[in-house]
Amino acid sequence: MFGPLSALDLAALAVFAACWFGYAAVVDRVPAIRARSVIAAMDGHRRRWMQAMVARDPRVFDGIVIGNLMSSATFLATTAIFILGGLVAMLGASDMGLRVVGTLPFASTETEALWEIKVGLLIVIFIQAFFSLTWSIRQFNYTQIIMGGIGVTADAAAFARAETAAKVANRAARHFNTGLRAYYFGLAALAWIIHPVALIVASLAVLAELHRREFRSVVNEAMRSEA
Repeated sequence: MFGPLSALDLAALAVFAACWFGYAAVVDRVPAIRARSVIAAMDGHRRRWMQAMVARDPRVFDGIVIGNLMSSATFLATTAIFILGGLVAMLGASDMGLRVVGTLPFASTETEALWEIKVGLLIVIFIQAFFSLTWSIRQFNYTQIIMGGIGVTADAAAFARAETAAKVANRAARHFNTGLRAYYFGLAALAWIIHPVALIVASLAVLAELHRREFRSVVNEAMRSEA
């Protein structure tokens, strides 16, 4: 035992951290692997979009697309705030939470300290999601401003600004993806409330699903064929 954490709890946390941080480190920071992902393919598509925008007049369509992207990030950031409010309320109702969990089949026996650690982990995850998503919103906002300054002449300076807009938009998309991953692994962390083994299974399931969607999906194949 390590305080309120058992050896199985620590093992489950190690698997959870390895799945989340290990996957992000490999996919985001190993160029040879990242190049095969749908994320890299979309980076190329956004770059083509910004280059095509230079010769488009008017650019109302481009502004609408950026607005839709910001709306998606805003919705998830707002939802993260609501989730955080609920989690903080759960910390103040530990007795009720323990009684509810105790009625679940296969649920592990918990102490109040262990319950607070589990809820605290969820709070940390959704704080991280909120910061990633709000930074994504700001970067999409910066992209809009850069797009507005490109000008109406399709010259070398305009294409250079379009390349800058593409870089900022790609960074915004990367942080949006980081926030979305936090949501996925937040659902996995929720399984820890039931049992440490459930956390291990849920973490591996989320990892497998992320890998399938980003590397082995039909969408990835379609995007990469046109990137």
